[in-house]
Amino acid sequence: MKEPDSPGGGIRVQARHVELLRAAGIEAALWFRTPGYRLPWFETTAPILGNDQLELGADDLLVVPELYLLPGVDPAPGVRKVIFNQNHFLTFWSWRDTAGYPGWDPAPEVWAVSQESHDVLGRLHPELPVRLVPNPIDTDLFRPGPARTRQIAWMPRRRPLEASVLERLLRNDPRADGVQLAVLAELSESQVVEALGRTSVFVALGISEGFGLPVAEALAAGCLVVGYPAGGGEELFDAPGTWRIDDARPHLLADRALELVDVPAEDPVRGAARDWITERYSPAVTAEALLAAVDAAWALPGRAGVATHPIVWPDDPVAAAEQAHPWRP
Repeated sequence: MKEPDSPGGGIRVQARHVELLRAAGIEAALWFRTPGYRLPWFETTAPILGNDQLELGADDLLVVPELYLLPGVDPAPGVRKVIFNQNHFLTFWSWRDTAGYPGWDPAPEVWAVSQESHDVLGRLHPELPVRLVPNPIDTDLFRPGPARTRQIAWMPRRRPLEASVLERLLRNDPRADGVQLAVLAELSESQVVEALGRTSVFVALGISEGFGLPVAEALAAGCLVVGYPAGGGEELFDAPGTWRIDDARPHLLADRALELVDVPAEDPVRGAARDWITERYSPAVTAEALLAAVDAAWALPGRAGVATHPIVWPDDPVAAAEQAHPWRP
């Protein structure tokens, strides 16, 4: 399996965690298979290790994303481990059934990124401690731009068919005369920052979300948000400047976005939304929770051992089929 070459919020969060840990004096790094690999769509100061295997010491902690777990495969037997679950809907992505999860020695703790995800994961595997580590939103980066325009923006990746319907609905509506429609797809982080900084209304097209980073970043940038909480994003729609729409109702999305597109840039609700995000998801808030989670994980038993990169296993289709019979939604 090749390294990621298209934008994804999950890896950005992992990189920010590494940056926060290193700022607190804890040695941490990202781990990919390719030596010298660099992430192509955002900048990070996080060191990147590259190899199929790593030698880990008795005091080390391996953090494994929820996507890369296979039944019968312990990526680092005996080593202290944590599952970083950024989307509870993907917990059993590569599992034939839900029994025996994850079957590691020693048993891991689990980190969740939203209250909804924390609650679901606690019921999925009550024998594993689950800790909430709120996502960090960089409000120095995601902030209002120099001018806000009559622009409605959305990211189509999670609902491409509905996104096409939404775009046509908006283009066919006379109320959209003079309104710019921005499809935010395959953009770098800096390009997304620039687009959100001038957008009036962001349409949230998430589905089965663990949190919903685009919603939080849009609010930090001063956008009004219309759309679907989609599970883990439920808490974000408690923010000022958000409007919930019933799932799969694109004409209602279009109506509400057009009603709101002319809300002035200086309207207090935009600043209130940004303040709400800062209070709950600043890097400082994340760092406090992350350091507490790391301290708790270090109390787990662990010994030195060899870690095999989690995405090595699916490269062997015979072994993967025998071990997991992975399914893909």
